[in-house]
Amino acid sequence: MDVLEAIKGRRSTRKFLERPVGHAQIEELLSLAAQAPSAINLQPWEYNVLTGEERRRLSRILTKRMRERNISCSPGATRRLPENYIERQRGLMNGLLPHLPESTPFDQFINEGSCDFYGAPAAVILTLDDVFSSARLADVGITVGYMVLAAHAMGLATCPIGIITAFEDEIREFLNLKDGKKVVVGIALGYADPEAPLNSARSERADLKELVRWREG
Repeated sequence: MDVLEAIKGRRSTRKFLERPVGHAQIEELLSLAAQAPSAINLQPWEYNVLTGEERRRLSRILTKRMRERNISCSPGATRRLPENYIERQRGLMNGLLPHLPESTPFDQFINEGSCDFYGAPAAVILTLDDVFSSARLADVGITVGYMVLAAHAMGLATCPIGIITAFEDEIREFLNLKDGKKVVVGIALGYADPEAPLNSARSERADLKELVRWREG
């Protein structure tokens, strides 16, 4: 698959088949993700892979903690979002709402779905050594971009999961991580359910006029 084709065609998946992803496939995917550039070749990312019952066991812990602590997905903003961002969120919500199970509130679907990695058979949790400053989060973001595009080209589906950073202590204990490892993001990984209407939902991208500032000589 052409890289431009992958960029245009890839979307987040929120309904996965139970079909497992093979170990060799995941290794191939991560070898491609690890080709991402990083500052002075630090390659600071670390990939923690969970499959099958281990993925489900972690999800049960996260879901339980999410309900106990009433944690919800959020944009991570420090003040009220300007209207243009709210409108983009609303676009996603309006695209998904018609396809949710009856009487399921949108927030509940997103929160519980995220903690369950939307039922994906595998999950990749990216961590970063806290010796690095927040500037190295850019490197992690680049490898995530490589990963989701490579997965799409391989016929796999993904969905980045951010809420898991709220459960860093639980994840660190579950994965037996060394001290000083920061949980950055999770990636749900598997095969998209082609029959699920949820996976046909598409949210529009902002017009470039809203995103780009030009200074030309």
